[in-house]
Amino acid sequence: MRKDKMYFLTFLSISAIFMIMASIAIHYIEKVSVSQMLETQLEYGKREAKELGSLINWQLANGVEKEQLISAIQKSIDNTNLETGFVSMFDWSGTHLCHPDIRQVGQPVSQETSFVSSVADDLGTEEFYTLLKDRNLLKVTDSLENTSEVICMIPIQNSDWIVAAHANTQKIALKANQLKNDLNTILLIMGLVVILSFIIVARLIGSSYEKRLELKNQKLEDEVINLTKLNRAVGDYQQKVSEQQPKVTKKDDQKSKRRILTYVRNELLPVATEEIAHIYTESNITYVVRTDGRRTTTNLSLDELFSNLDNSFFFRANRQFIIAISAIDKIVKYGNNQLKILVNPDSAVDIIISKNRASEFRQWLNL
Repeated sequence: MRKDKMYFLTFLSISAIFMIMASIAIHYIEKVSVSQMLETQLEYGKREAKELGSLINWQLANGVEKEQLISAIQKSIDNTNLETGFVSMFDWSGTHLCHPDIRQVGQPVSQETSFVSSVADDLGTEEFYTLLKDRNLLKVTDSLENTSEVICMIPIQNSDWIVAAHANTQKIALKANQLKNDLNTILLIMGLVVILSFIIVARLIGSSYEKRLELKNQKLEDEVINLTKLNRAVGDYQQKVSEQQPKVTKKDDQKSKRRILTYVRNELLPVATEEIAHIYTESNITYVVRTDGRRTTTNLSLDELFSNLDNSFFFRANRQFIIAISAIDKIVKYGNNQLKILVNPDSAVDIIISKNRASEFRQWLNL
């Protein structure tokens, strides 16, 4: 249940982060994409109006009759596609002289037609985008009627004519809206793919990690069981030793010393082997620690001492320590397959049995 809850919270977190990032990305991409589309439309409309205006100026300068020129212009723009933009020509009174829709010729400019640019032709992409937003055209639907905007006006020299470039802002807004919807769809699909992929990968990695963790836990449990057995064996061996101590024969007594001669400053002090907790060397000095915690020194080396002690009661843990079975308090795992012996009284230096001697230590305990 905890795992499912963790994966669910992970899914919610990733989804929330993705939604925040996606909303920022959509806003930026939408603005850039719409701006590029508007820039293309503006440049196309302005260029077309300027080229037509230049052509009319040239023909008027070369003596072409106005009536003949108007007829030729009307034929050239007749039935032009009104989908996104077109050009027309009207006079200063606001009457259409030429228009792609022949029905508009001779008619006054519609009151619904907006002039978003002056004759100076200063409409830019940012202004056009702001215009669409201010008029809420970016939220339109197909059911609304077409809206024409005059985005550029070119006056004709030596005449009262004006060439105008129109933009169908309604259609442009619909395209921008469709672009926004496409972006939302793409990002939504990408988000689902990314989130689901992340969850699947997270589950696979999590499962692999859990298996490794279970193996480690199993190994740790086995080590704990082994250490428990080892500590139990120590207790059994200590009890066994305590029962066997009164039965030591004279022959056994000859093999091992019953006392060790030690020193406290200039005073000689014999210590019975039953009172020894552990023996260790430090700075070439051999110390004998008694069960009551008192410490004395001896001139003998650990090798000499161990050869004279009963191996049933004492174990050579390492080059520095000899420990008595009665002094072992607990055995714990240390490092890589090593053992750490805790004794009573405590030792100032850790008593470590190496990996190689660990098996010998277990055999000493009759395991």
